Amino acid sequence: MRRSFYHYLMTERDPHKKDAVTLFANDVYLDVGFPKQSENYQEISQYLELNGDYLPEMTIFDVAWERYIEKDQA
Repeated sequence: MRRSFYHYLMTERDPHKKDAVTLFANDVYLDVGFPKQSENYQEISQYLELNGDYLPEMTIFDVAWERYIEKDQA
């Protein structure tokens, strides 16, 4: 069974690194409304477009999603 995107993203958290995906992961951790059980790109993308004020551009989500898919296939 695939883990949720949120679960994967929590592996990218780090208080010291400042790359875009890490900052995104740190912000998602603080977002109580984030769809934590979702594995669905469209659902998460739509949520972020409506509620992800902390995400400066959606391409960061796309990069994180690609990493998520790659890790799932490894």
